[in-house]
Amino acid sequence: MMWVRTGWKALLSALVFSAGLAWAQDFPVKPIRLVVPFGAGTTTDIVARVMAEGMGRVLGQALVIENRAGAGGGIGSDLVAKAPADGYTLVMGTVGTHAINATLYKKLAYDPQRDFAPVAFTGYTPTLLVVPGSSSLKSLRDLAEQARRTDGRASFAFAGNGTSGHLAGELLKSRLGGEMTHVPYKDGALALSDVMSGQVQFMFYHPAAALPHIKSGKLRALGVSSAKRSAAAPEVPAIAESGFDFDLVAWFMVYAPAATPAPVLARLRDAAAQTLANPEVAGKLKAQGLELSAMRADEMSAFGRAELAKWAELVRRSGAQVD
Repeated sequence: MMWVRTGWKALLSALVFSAGLAWAQDFPVKPIRLVVPFGAGTTTDIVARVMAEGMGRVLGQALVIENRAGAGGGIGSDLVAKAPADGYTLVMGTVGTHAINATLYKKLAYDPQRDFAPVAFTGYTPTLLVVPGSSSLKSLRDLAEQARRTDGRASFAFAGNGTSGHLAGELLKSRLGGEMTHVPYKDGALALSDVMSGQVQFMFYHPAAALPHIKSGKLRALGVSSAKRSAAAPEVPAIAESGFDFDLVAWFMVYAPAATPAPVLARLRDAAAQTLANPEVAGKLKAQGLELSAMRADEMSAFGRAELAKWAELVRRSGAQVD
């Protein structure tokens, strides 16, 4: 009797697997929705559109962008977490939606790990620590000395409490020692403008947006936030090169709902891998300051867990909290 029950279970599993495999071979039979949890024109939106175009060509079906901004990316992310797990609804997740928000928000409607299955690590971008072009600060050591000497009058700008720019500034403050004043802005462009004018002393910002101002002399880069130098600005030393423990990057990852069938996930992951291997796509992503780094599914999951822990510590240290 035990053998019969075991045999039926094995047969049932085989039939389910075969049905899933057949479904995946036909997948997709209609357009796929790629939700961007931020507004049109943002870096996340641009990256998503590049991936959508490339994956659409590989899959033979369009990936349609749907912008669902709000709550730091939480509205769009929650929509996908609760969508049917059939491979037809994906989200372009970020370091904010799938790492920072878990601690930043007192109540988050979704679980960044439990509710999603990673599809593709699209890339990461370090940020540049920039000061006004007219600043007397020439190095991280100069900034550390000023922070110790001015008793809190050293100031850094960022766009929004709990953003990667805010937390990078808080980490730098803890690494350099001394006191600093943080100055929040609603918009990154406004923050950058005040840094260029000298109203605020420094900020962390994406290379794609900062480099034109560095080349014009309106800004000076003192360091890059990643453990190694950025390909977009190889002349700028990593903060870690000055002897400080520092490694923070913003990143982008495509996710599907957690219960998406394995064969469908495999099809999506293969399409994403082919897309990222396309030199044209890679060139467009690099133009946005992204650095590409291929990851297997297990590596993406491990990366996500590590990022959750890293940013949770920084959020708690900063005191940032959103109801």
